Amino acid sequence: MARKKKTYGVGVVGAGMIAGFHAAAINDLKNAKLIAFADVVEPAAKARGKEFGVDYYTDYKKMIERDDIDVISIATPSGIHLEPAVDAAKAGKHVIVEKPLEVTPARCDKIIAACKKARVKCASIFPSRFKDCNVFIKQAVEQGRFGKLTVGDTYVKWWRTQEYYDSGGWRGTWKLDGGGALMNQSVHNVDLLQWFMGPVKSVMAYTGLLAHKRIEVEDTAVAILRFKNGALGVIEGTTSIFPGLLKRIEIHGDKGTAIAEEEDIIKWEFARRRAVDKKVEKMYAKRVTKGGAVADPKAISHVGHMKQFADLLDAVEKNREPFVNGPEGRKAVEIICAIYKAAKTGKEVKLPLKK
Repeated sequence: MARKKKTYGVGVVGAGMIAGFHAAAINDLKNAKLIAFADVVEPAAKARGKEFGVDYYTDYKKMIERDDIDVISIATPSGIHLEPAVDAAKAGKHVIVEKPLEVTPARCDKIIAACKKARVKCASIFPSRFKDCNVFIKQAVEQGRFGKLTVGDTYVKWWRTQEYYDSGGWRGTWKLDGGGALMNQSVHNVDLLQWFMGPVKSVMAYTGLLAHKRIEVEDTAVAILRFKNGALGVIEGTTSIFPGLLKRIEIHGDKGTAIAEEEDIIKWEFARRRAVDKKVEKMYAKRVTKGGAVADPKAISHVGHMKQFADLLDAVEKNREPFVNGPEGRKAVEIICAIYKAAKTGKEVKLPLKK
């Protein structure tokens, strides 16, 4: 007789915009149940609780104590992921953390260590890794179809209004946002780039605040990368380009090229064709991507989040690591911090960063 599948209770720490996407993702899963929200801003917590018909708290520690909660979802501002994640792990709860995992490698390490010590699972939200277009590219890399990787680039030329930054006291701050256009908006594609191309060896960079006021961080960044395998690359990340363009990633080698814009593959060409190429070409014969979050952070789907919650619960069931675990989530944070250091010092910065 088949064992009845467990339903996992989930509590969400944070009641801002992204918390709504977490809640919608949880509600889409048959083996997950949204239990409560927690936020220090009581009206926000209460509104989310009412919206989803669940309990709310102003003290996340009280929510974590509940026996019917197995997983804690962290949807707070980036620079305060650490404390609730560590507290959740100490309470024996599995943890799933919105990107970035934290705002420095050292703070990421504390989350990873706490989860390891408590023997709970830790997942870092990077839904782009679950998109078909990126899975196809990753498979092609693993199969050696690009030959020798030579260049890997990503461009996240987005737009955010001044009102966006003024709408929350944490936005555009080093302490709570961890950075600007790179750490907040471009982090997904930074993660994809290193996932495809492998570890980054060193970076050089410029950053600037060119189109906004009253923020501490960059709205424009350009970095040059040297990968460990010898390939070169470029990262451009902005919130300063009106009206905002679809994010783009390009992977090149001496035997192939693949280019993706948002969820579409717009270039797929290899020296030797395989059966899968027809499938890819057919899937992306017509563009399916709309505007994405190029100018509106709310213009995203919660499907990617749903897939990550499903993966985490499967990892718990099978006692395996989540597809994007803590150490994987840390990688993009370290690269971005290296870029910030390079821009500040005007020098080439090598990875891994010294602790």
